[in-house]
Amino acid sequence: MPASTPATTTTPTRIAVLADSDTRWKWGALTAHRIAPHENAQEGPALDGYLLRGRATPTPRQLAEVGVRADSLREVTSVEFLRAMSEESYDVVVIALVGGGVQAMLHGLKRVWEGREKRPVVVTGYVGVVYEKLADGLLLRHGADLVLANSRQDAERFRAVYEGVGADASSVTEVALPFLGGAAYEGEHDPYTVVFAVQPSVPDTRKDRTYLLNRIIQHARLHPEREVLLKLRSKPGEHTTHIEEQPYQKLIQRLDPPANFRLVYGNMGEVLDRTDLLVTISSTAALESLHRRIPTVVLTDLGVREVLGNHHFVGSGCLASWDQLDAGYRPTPDAEWVSRQGVAAGGPPSGGGSYETAFDAARERITKLLAGSALPPLTPYYTPATAPGYLPGILARHHLGPDGSPLPGAPAADKEPGPVRQIVRRAARGAYRHGVQRVAPVIRRMGEL
Repeated sequence: MPASTPATTTTPTRIAVLADSDTRWKWGALTAHRIAPHENAQEGPALDGYLLRGRATPTPRQLAEVGVRADSLREVTSVEFLRAMSEESYDVVVIALVGGGVQAMLHGLKRVWEGREKRPVVVTGYVGVVYEKLADGLLLRHGADLVLANSRQDAERFRAVYEGVGADASSVTEVALPFLGGAAYEGEHDPYTVVFAVQPSVPDTRKDRTYLLNRIIQHARLHPEREVLLKLRSKPGEHTTHIEEQPYQKLIQRLDPPANFRLVYGNMGEVLDRTDLLVTISSTAALESLHRRIPTVVLTDLGVREVLGNHHFVGSGCLASWDQLDAGYRPTPDAEWVSRQGVAAGGPPSGGGSYETAFDAARERITKLLAGSALPPLTPYYTPATAPGYLPGILARHHLGPDGSPLPGAPAADKEPGPVRQIVRRAARGAYRHGVQRVAPVIRRMGEL
């Protein structure tokens, strides 16, 4: 089998990114650029993108919105990706999937790289705030060479979980969110602009979403001199990392917003360029906003609850309600809390430096691994021996057996699908998405009657 070649000053680092949604593609692709060795910083890495076929596979518009260049980009199944990894030669593989997907790929890659003299460095992590399923998600990611932590706080929590179960914690590497940046806030715009950044999954009920829409519309009416924007993640028919059963675009059709209120899409960084007050339930957009020192509010109207994710912001100084905002309240973020999140502009994840140095440790570690002797086989914490009642089901969802090999009948990657198969595949995927997004929610609601 071909061997992976360490990066040199004349050969760009070859990086493969596997992602299953628009948000994870954004995280994976930007992370790939951040962690590429310094000697290739001007040209950037040679980046090949692989999009895992499924409900949330990004559309061309969503991919373009991220704005990251890829030398190639193709849609694959899990088995097709593993076949590509057995045939191609990469320096680094970034796995930007949900925890179960990461675990399946770690076992699959371990199998396809058996006997290889040199294998790529495997990197994984989280796309934003980690506020639920900490132990489950972390143990499913164990086995990668680098498990990236987006802040000092996350790095400490990640190591504690691994050490607590007797797993090797040396893979935990502190970095920062790769999509932070942009100019620091310098003062109010004309008109003063309030942005409510919504999330596809929280809150999830029509009642709560309608409440939030009514409150932001009320804010626009109370302040006609302001521009009030509802920042949406996806357009009708598009899907994101999380299922959105009650799209705001649909709910707002029953309301009558004033002229200074409107819906916006597009790159979050560009929207923040004109933002004077960012409001959200618990979106990662809050961290982007805080990084640029834009006044930022995490709403308490629906409570401070784990299910909403806003409990992560306890101690941030950013919690407030629409009543307070309507009355002119502006939060002051807690400097120590912000520092521990690795998002303060000009402030490091830990111990000196700046945001631009936040990825130095990861780059140096990757460079050392590529330059060293052959890497050992991937060793996930979960094995058929340690988790016999859990692991097989995770692998089976990706058409893999307990040893990481393709199950009988798994989608093959021997050849490109013909025109008829491509049409059938697109139709089947459309039907699946329709079932997940439209039919399943109706069935669930009927079951609650």
